[in-house]
Amino acid sequence: MEWMLLPFRRYFDFSGRSRRMEFWMFQLLNMIVTIVLMLITFSGMPWSEFSERASVTIAPEPTPAEAFAMFGPMFWVGMGLAVLWGLAIFIPSIAVTVRRLHDRDMSGWWYGGLLIAGLIPIVNIIAMIGWLVLLVILFLPGTDGPNRYGPDPKDPSQASVFS
Repeated sequence: MEWMLLPFRRYFDFSGRSRRMEFWMFQLLNMIVTIVLMLITFSGMPWSEFSERASVTIAPEPTPAEAFAMFGPMFWVGMGLAVLWGLAIFIPSIAVTVRRLHDRDMSGWWYGGLLIAGLIPIVNIIAMIGWLVLLVILFLPGTDGPNRYGPDPKDPSQASVFS
């Protein structure tokens, strides 16, 4: 659990290095919370309304007010919590990825370049290859010993990883 919450303690820290354990446990926490929020959101979906509209050949289109009222309160609670969760993890997820690249002795600007390239049409198709390369890099172990971004986080001579 400590590894999952460590990126929140280092919320806006883009310096230093992060171990694979810190990065992937944070991703696991993100996946678990996202699945729970999706379950909450989908529990408020009007599934019976959807099946009734599908069985009727000519169904009148609902007005926007009727369309919003069709969804239950759990849908809106789930969506609101999902937006809050997305805002809460935005900066820590970027920071832990940059620190993970630092552990591989790479600049965090590689990640920034991929984020920017993903926003440019046509270039984003080429950037997909870069995302796959980044995924492989995130799986690889960090450089042994200190590098230009700091001491080795796996070094047993350090006092504490969670301080």
